[in-house]
Amino acid sequence: MSTASASGTEVRRPSRIAILPSAVADQIAAGEVVERPASAVKELVENALDAGATTIEVTIEEGGRTLIRVADDGCGMDRDELLLAIERHATSKIRTAADLVGVSSFGFRGEALPAIASVSRMEIASATEAGSGAIVRVAGGSVTDVSPTTRRAGTTVTVGQLFYNVPARLKFLRSARSEWRAVAESLIATALCRRDLRLGVTNDGKSALNLPPASSMRVRIAGIWGGAFAERFIEADDVTGPIHVSGLVERPADVGTASRRVYLAVNGRPVRDAGMVRAAESAYRSTITPGVRPSLFLEIVLPTDSVDVNVHPAKAEVRFRDRWPVERAVEHAVRRALGEPGSAAFVGGARSWTYAPMPAPAHPVDVEVLESRVAPADGLFSGPPNVGIDMTEGATPRDAPPVDVPPLMQLKRTYLMFERGEGVVLIDQHSAHERILFEQFMNVLERGAAPSQRLLFPATLHLGPAEGDAFEANRDTLTKLGFEVEPFGGNSIIVSAVPMPHPRFDALRCLRDTLDALTGDRVPSTAARHERLAATVACKAAIKGGDFLSPAEMQALYVGLANTTLPAHDVHGRSTIVQITWDELDRRFGRK
Repeated sequence: MSTASASGTEVRRPSRIAILPSAVADQIAAGEVVERPASAVKELVENALDAGATTIEVTIEEGGRTLIRVADDGCGMDRDELLLAIERHATSKIRTAADLVGVSSFGFRGEALPAIASVSRMEIASATEAGSGAIVRVAGGSVTDVSPTTRRAGTTVTVGQLFYNVPARLKFLRSARSEWRAVAESLIATALCRRDLRLGVTNDGKSALNLPPASSMRVRIAGIWGGAFAERFIEADDVTGPIHVSGLVERPADVGTASRRVYLAVNGRPVRDAGMVRAAESAYRSTITPGVRPSLFLEIVLPTDSVDVNVHPAKAEVRFRDRWPVERAVEHAVRRALGEPGSAAFVGGARSWTYAPMPAPAHPVDVEVLESRVAPADGLFSGPPNVGIDMTEGATPRDAPPVDVPPLMQLKRTYLMFERGEGVVLIDQHSAHERILFEQFMNVLERGAAPSQRLLFPATLHLGPAEGDAFEANRDTLTKLGFEVEPFGGNSIIVSAVPMPHPRFDALRCLRDTLDALTGDRVPSTAARHERLAATVACKAAIKGGDFLSPAEMQALYVGLANTTLPAHDVHGRSTIVQITWDELDRRFGRK
C-alpha cells in the first residue's frame, strides 16, 4: 500500500495483512487437533488402526506430558513415506474431495502428525517389512535427523515434552492424574469400537489395560470394568429402515447404583452426540426414577452418504443429513430392549428370563376363555370396561397369541411366584397391575375415550383451591379416561360416571387422590401431561399389596403383564419382576 509524500514521491507503508510463517500455522493447527495429551494419543492410535494394526501398545508417563509412545504392527512406512507423513495435508486416506463422502478411515485430513510434531519432540520409527526401516526425529516441527534402523514391521511414534515450545498451552494442562484419565477414556472408546484389537496400555511403568480381542461388547466391557458391571446390561438390537442400532443398555433396576458411562459409535467411529443420548434416555420413560441417568453402549450403522464425519477438527462429532430418523431409531431400539423380559431385576447372576416357565409344564391360556371363567363377583379384571387386560399398546390381548401361564402362587398377598429353569420369579402384583393400567390409559389418551360405568347416584366432591385448579387443567384428559365430571359451583364437582378397571376400584377416592397428586403440576407438553396423569391414575387404581387374588385373577394378571410393552418396570422406576437364581439359593443354603 502506498501514499504520496510532501515532496511528491511515493512512500510504501508496511501491509497490515501478511502470510503466517509455516511454524506459526502449524501451531495454530495443533491447537485445533491437539488440545491435550489425550488428543495426541487418539490421533496416533487411529493412525495405527488405519494402517491395519491388530496389536497396539501405548505407553504414557506423567499423563502424557513427558512421554507418549504408540507402537503398532500395521503396514508401516519406508523412509520417503516417513518424511512425507510429517508434512501438512499429507495423507494416504483420500486423493480427491469426492473421497470425503463416505470416508471410512479414522484419520484423513493429514494434520495429526505435523500438528503434534510442531509442539513436541517426536520420533517416528517405521518399517514396511521386518528388517530395514527408518527413524525420523522432529523438534518443534523441524526435522533434526533421519537414519536407518532395523525393526519389526509396523510403526512406533514417540512424543516427548508435549507443548515444550508453547508455554501458554502447557500451563493450561491439568494435573498428570487428570490428563491420564482423559487418555484412558479415549483409549477405552477405541477398545469398545474395535473389539478385534489387542490393546496394551502402560501408565507410569504400571500396566493399566491389557485387553485381548473380544468376541462381543459385553466381553469387552467385562475386560475393562469387570464381569459384575457387564452383567448390568441388556442387549439392544433393532433395525429401523436403513438404520441399525445395537449394543448394551443398562437394566433399569441398576440405573443410578454405579458410575454412569456412555459410549456412542456411528459407522464404527466413536462420537459425542447429546441428541442421541437424549433419545436413548427418553426410552427409559416410566422405567426409572426421574433424575437418574442410565449407562449406554450403542453403535449406530447407517448409509455413509447420510452422515458427514468431516465437521469437527478432532473428528469427535458428526452431522446427519436428517437427524430425526436417527434419534427415533435409537429411542425405538432402547425402548424395545427395555420391553424384553431380560430387563427384569435379578439376584444371583442370571442375565435374562422368559415368560415361559421351565421346567414346570406350561398350559396355554387364551385370554377370552380366561375371562369367561372369571366370575363377575370376584374377577379382578371383570366388569365394564374391563380395562385390566383389554387394551395394550397397538393391540388387545385378544389380538395376541395365547400366553403360556405357569403355576402361580401368591405370597404375603403381595407377590406372585412361579418357577422357571434358572430360578424363581417374583412379580409385585401392585406394580404389575399399575404397568398394565398405565399402558392402557396411554392407549386411550392417544386413540380415543374409554368406556365408563354410570353411577346410580351421582357423587359430589368438595375440592380445595389447588385441587380445583388441577381438575380444570386436566378435565379433558380425565374425561377421556372415563370420568364424567361437571363443575358444581366453587370448587365442588359432580361425578356421574367412572372407569371400572376392577371391582375393588374406589373411583371417587382415586379421583381425589389423583387431583391431590397433580396439584401444582407444571408439565409443559401434552404428551408429558398425558403420561403424568396416566401414571397417577394407574397407581391409584391398581390393586394393592395385601389384596387376595384368586387363581383365575393371578392368571389374568400374568397374562395382562405379558402383553405390555415394558413388563419388568412400574411407572415409578421400580422393578415389577425379580428373579432369584438357583445358584443364589444354593449358595444361601450352603449347597455351593
